[in-house]
Amino acid sequence: MAVDAPVRTSVARVASCALWGLEAAPVTVEVDVANGLPHFNVVGLPDTAISEARERVRAAIRNSGFEFPLRRVVANLAPAERKKEGSGFDLAIALGVLRATDQLTVDVTPLCLGELALDGGVRGVRGVMPRVRGALARGVDEVLCAQENAAEAAAAGARAVGVRTLREAVAHLAGEAVRTPAAIPPPAPPPRTAVDLADISGHETPKRALEIAAAGGHSLLLAGPPGTGKTLLARALPGIMPPLDADEAVVASAIHSVAGLVDPARPLLEARPFRAPHHTASHLALVGGGSPPRPGEVSLAHAGALFLDELPEFARHVLDTLREPLEEGSITLSRAAAAATYPARVTLVAAMNPCPCGHAGDPAAPCTCLPDAIERYHARLSGPLMDRIDLRVHVPRLAYEDLRDEGRETSRAVRERVLAARERMRARLGGTRRRTNAELTVAEVRTHCRIDDAGDALAREAMRSRRLSARGVHRALRVARTIADLAASDRIRGEDLALALLLRGAA
Repeated sequence: MAVDAPVRTSVARVASCALWGLEAAPVTVEVDVANGLPHFNVVGLPDTAISEARERVRAAIRNSGFEFPLRRVVANLAPAERKKEGSGFDLAIALGVLRATDQLTVDVTPLCLGELALDGGVRGVRGVMPRVRGALARGVDEVLCAQENAAEAAAAGARAVGVRTLREAVAHLAGEAVRTPAAIPPPAPPPRTAVDLADISGHETPKRALEIAAAGGHSLLLAGPPGTGKTLLARALPGIMPPLDADEAVVASAIHSVAGLVDPARPLLEARPFRAPHHTASHLALVGGGSPPRPGEVSLAHAGALFLDELPEFARHVLDTLREPLEEGSITLSRAAAAATYPARVTLVAAMNPCPCGHAGDPAAPCTCLPDAIERYHARLSGPLMDRIDLRVHVPRLAYEDLRDEGRETSRAVRERVLAARERMRARLGGTRRRTNAELTVAEVRTHCRIDDAGDALAREAMRSRRLSARGVHRALRVARTIADLAASDRIRGEDLALALLLRGAA
């Protein structure tokens, strides 16, 4: 009687990482190679891109000069209870196959991220920075990835080794040709500011509001006839905003990494983002969405500015999706499988005309709009959204003589005051994660925004006569606190609160 041949089995394990939003989840790629009919299967709730890795891995192994086993091969992405997306597991699966068949004689200890080309090349993937940050939190400090992702992984704080091919990855792990870890890249240089405040004639009140918005992170609406400089003023905002601090830079860069928008050579942002989506943008483009959920414009502008030109031209339901992020500083995208949360702490800057033709209230040109057209135009902006806008400033038409004024203040001079005000805020909020006055909680408003009896009477009268909500009063107090910080004052003066209330209802 014939005796069955013993079943040969070999299992290899390689560390990788899945991503949902900015949350990184560890994934162990387990590869089992056993006797049986030739078959290659990937399990563990893979999406289509991962299922197709079978063909990429098989071709890459053969074209790199290795042998793909003509046996039963199973790759499991553990834990299997959570869905995995993307092509970033290709490198880990291929190395697992080579280790399980003893073509790679050492265990694979680094975190492995990368997509494989059919010729064995290793391509970069999105979201390397948040994946590496998640691995560092779990004690994994070495990363093996595509050459184009190495600088990004190094910027996250890992010992990052970049490889161009699968053959290079095997040679490095086997000690045959050890590659030097990537150096920490310099931060991306700030973009050249196209607009300096010195280039803008007149408009002292809008410029003052722009300074307050940059210092305190307050939302700003610029309203006025066409051609008066609303867009020009908004484009000057990046030139007076402070640079990102270390924590903000990492989070903002991680969001851009997930979206695939980082510079491979300089992945760490230094300047605050300035995003200006077109008014035809959908709500998914603005706040994010898809499966897996991708960040939208409001998250890509995190720690920076989101500029919405021609505000009423955006669909009303699109604008209303901004209510939560403007209030909470984050956006949660819920899907059937899970929920992804992205930071969305932005300085909103918007511009609009007073009516469809743009000349309502303009002494230089008559308005041709019917009253009901003007009413419909303003109805596109909901009351709850407008209540979340701290500063509303009218941008009037300038006289010819105003175009020749001299001695205009530069963005550099204004930026110095903004930096000094931010330092005062940082010292006041040192024990919290908040950085600006716009982020103050109600309890902190009561503590840091105390007003005297005259200011209290002014706030009471404003709430009565202008029907301000409680949120509106608190926002006015936060703006007054910023005005006082710009004036290097420890207390809120009556004129600070008066200016805050004036700027809240000027548009």
